[in-house]
Amino acid sequence: MFAGKGGVGKTTCAGATALHYASLGEPTLIISTDPTPSLSHIFEISSKQKPVKVLDNLFLAELGLDEVKQMWDRKFGKEVYEVFSSFVSIKYDAFVDFMSSILPGLSDEFMVDYIRELSLGSDYDHIVWDTAPLGQTLGLLETPTMLREHLKPAPRIYSQLKLGAASRRPVMEILKAWEKLSGQDMDFLRSQVNYVLVTIAEALAVEQLDSILVEMQKYGFKPVQLTVNNVIKEIGSSEFLKTKSDQQQQYLKLLYSTYSHLQIIEIPLFPHEIKGVDRLRLVEKYLFPG
Repeated sequence: MFAGKGGVGKTTCAGATALHYASLGEPTLIISTDPTPSLSHIFEISSKQKPVKVLDNLFLAELGLDEVKQMWDRKFGKEVYEVFSSFVSIKYDAFVDFMSSILPGLSDEFMVDYIRELSLGSDYDHIVWDTAPLGQTLGLLETPTMLREHLKPAPRIYSQLKLGAASRRPVMEILKAWEKLSGQDMDFLRSQVNYVLVTIAEALAVEQLDSILVEMQKYGFKPVQLTVNNVIKEIGSSEFLKTKSDQQQQYLKLLYSTYSHLQIIEIPLFPHEIKGVDRLRLVEKYLFPG
C-alpha cells in the first residue's frame, strides 16, 4: 500500500512496483482507491473495464462508488437495509447514499474488505494499492475502528426490531456480522499489508511524516519503506538546480537520521513526465536496483 500527501508521486511509485512484479511473470493487480485516480492516465489506458489488462500479468482497477455498492450488495447490505426499512420508507439506492454520508468511512470499509478478499484469492500473486492523498488514507485506515464504535449502541437502538423483514434473520445477528467484518478488515490491515510511504525532500512533506507515522503506529500499522521522490541528481552548470539540490540535501539528511529504521529509496527528478510503460521502467530501476 502506497501512502503520502497529494502530489508526491504515490501513483508513479505504485505503477512502477506493479510493473516490476508483472515483469517477473507474477500476476499482479494494481488498484486505486483515490477519488480522483490517475492510474489509467499513467498507464495510458482508455478502457473502462475493471479490472483491465495492461500487459501480460498486469491488471488495473480504479474503484469508485459503483464498486462500493456492488460490495455492499454482495456482503449484507440488503439485510442492513431491512433493518432501516422496517421503520423508514426509503428506496434501496437512496438508502446506500444515505448510509455513505451518515456513517463516516462506510465506502472505505468495503474497499478495504474488497482488497482483503482479493488477497485471499488465487488470481494474483501481488496486489499493489495506490491510495488517496494522506488525510483520506488515514481516514480509510481508521474506518474499521470507527465502525465498531458506531455499532456499540446498536443493541439499545434495535432491541425492539426482532427480525429482518425479508430474511427473518435476527437484527442483532445482522449487525454482529457487520462488526465481525470490521474486525477482520482491521486484522488484515495490521498483519497482511506492507506500507510504503512516499514523500519529497521539501519542508511541508517532511514535517508531515512524523504525524503520519504516529497515526499509523496508533493502529499497529508498520511502514517498511520510505521512498523520496524527485531528488535532484544532475546539476550541471545550473545555479537554480544547485540551490534546489542544496535545500533538498538538508531534508534528506534529516530523513535518513530520523527514519533509519525504514528502508529509504531515492528516485531522481526526471526531465520528462512519467507516463507510459517505458518511462515507468525508469522508476522501477531505482525502486528495485539490481
